[in-house]
Amino acid sequence: MKEKWLMAQGAWEQVKPSITTALESGFDCVLVDRENIDRVRELGKIAVACFGSERGSEDITVIGRGGEGDGTLPLPGSGEASKDRALAEGISGSTAAYVIIAGKKYEQFAVEMGRAVQYLLVTGTDWKVIPLENMIAGLQGAAVKIISGVRTAEEASLAISTLEKGADGVLLDSSDPSEIKRLMEAVDQAEKGRIELVSARVTAVKPVGMGDRVCVDTASMMTFGEGMLVGSQARGLFLVHSESEDSPYVAARPFRVNAGAVHAYIKVGDKTRYLSELKSGDEVTIVGKDGTARSAIVGRSKIEKRPMMLVEAEADGQHISTLLQNAETIKLVGADGQPRPVTDLKPGDEVLVNLEKSARHFGMKIEESIVER
Repeated sequence: MKEKWLMAQGAWEQVKPSITTALESGFDCVLVDRENIDRVRELGKIAVACFGSERGSEDITVIGRGGEGDGTLPLPGSGEASKDRALAEGISGSTAAYVIIAGKKYEQFAVEMGRAVQYLLVTGTDWKVIPLENMIAGLQGAAVKIISGVRTAEEASLAISTLEKGADGVLLDSSDPSEIKRLMEAVDQAEKGRIELVSARVTAVKPVGMGDRVCVDTASMMTFGEGMLVGSQARGLFLVHSESEDSPYVAARPFRVNAGAVHAYIKVGDKTRYLSELKSGDEVTIVGKDGTARSAIVGRSKIEKRPMMLVEAEADGQHISTLLQNAETIKLVGADGQPRPVTDLKPGDEVLVNLEKSARHFGMKIEESIVER
């Protein structure tokens, strides 16, 4: 998930309203003056960053103001050591580099600083569009998060969609509470990806006995047509519908997906995980019948012994399967977008699935021949 930072420097009474709004909106970090650190923590739990040349009580120390990063000091010449980098490397704990991109040399300096810190905060001169592409490419594989300075929600959307990866987060420089809320909405919308769903033909449905199944209860409410992608083979995952519909047997629980057996894979972002691994606080991906995807947080994962049903299907020449609880409230999403109870499924029915050509190793896509039956 993308990180949301707020630049909130100034007198406490001036910045308190915007910090409060950021806390209520779900921001991850606030960049404040040192004298306001304890006041922020009294308001709520959020990471606190501040500018400095040595570690204080802040969670993240930001280097660059009054140094090379903001142009106060000249950039190091050929063969010269960076003063900002030396500071960063001498501070224990989490550090961030602050760099104003005033030209090509500052882009290069930002990349160098990004290799010495955990966070790279970059802004443009006169708030022009920041050339993120080169920095993202230059720091590919580095253990640093690129946080792009923005003034508006629109700039935030652009920053996190640059290239396929985008910035790892945004630093909003605005005290307007409405802009803070708009930024959250913009980031949430931009993070909604799209997953390709295709129709698969059911070839077999049969009870297979008892097994341990996993209910994934999230901290989000799902709607009609939404669920999670789950399956026994990583190359083919079924869209299992949420319990967002009332039934004669039980009230709707729109936060829940009764996802399947403990061995099954579940799609999380561009990776997969085992259902049995999920725990409170983990991230999962909610997928709609139209392929739209959004992130949610696991509230709890319940593993219970239940009668199971094997569902097998074929799509694009591939045979895929999954094990689901044998109950009328457990549903797959049909090719027409309608939920289909597993107890009503029969060979020839069409359901929505996600297919992948690549195999997976520890949840990551790899080009390798792996046979899963």
